[in-house]
Amino acid sequence: MKLLKSLSLLFLIALIASACAPQAAPTMSAADVQTTAVAAAFTVVAQTQAAIPTATPLPPTEAPTSTPLPTNTPVALPTLEVTATTAALSAPTSSGSSGAATVDPCANRVLSGSPQGRPTIIRIANTTKADITVSLYLNETASKGECGYRSYVIKKNSDVTISDLVQGCYNLWAWSNNNNVHVNGGGGGCINNDDKWTFEVKSDTIKFVGP
Repeated sequence: MKLLKSLSLLFLIALIASACAPQAAPTMSAADVQTTAVAAAFTVVAQTQAAIPTATPLPPTEAPTSTPLPTNTPVALPTLEVTATTAALSAPTSSGSSGAATVDPCANRVLSGSPQGRPTIIRIANTTKADITVSLYLNETASKGECGYRSYVIKKNSDVTISDLVQGCYNLWAWSNNNNVHVNGGGGGCINNDDKWTFEVKSDTIKFVGP
């Protein structure tokens, strides 16, 4: 708006100047004077506009970002790995005259199906609520030298009767792979006649009942 007013004022001054100029010896026509005045006016305006300081744009500001607040992350606690182990059956040992322990020569021997010696009958009763495996071991007999292992699988609340055994001292171990019923025990006893002898398997022991 100010530019328009300045142009109008300069244009009016140019007209007055051309009207008041002496007419006797014009050096240029009125049109030329007007053109020159207008050109000068535009030059002045252009110089004035150039002298006006330009607005410097402000530097862009960073847009605020939404930084997530720290969250409470639970620290993983170390876990204890629990493994079920079955007690290893150690081979029977005996002490010699020097007192040093020696491995029983019958430790890895399988008891034959017709051992030599005075016969007897053994009953093994499973009183637990799980199927079990029983390992029966006959210690070496003095007269016939019979010894070794046998194993039997007995259903829960059931029993087995073995009639092809001989009199002597026996050790028994029983265990089960049932995760819901824990059975892991041992026991033993010596038999000295041909009656029926009974071993009762419980969850943590084997009881020698006798005939």
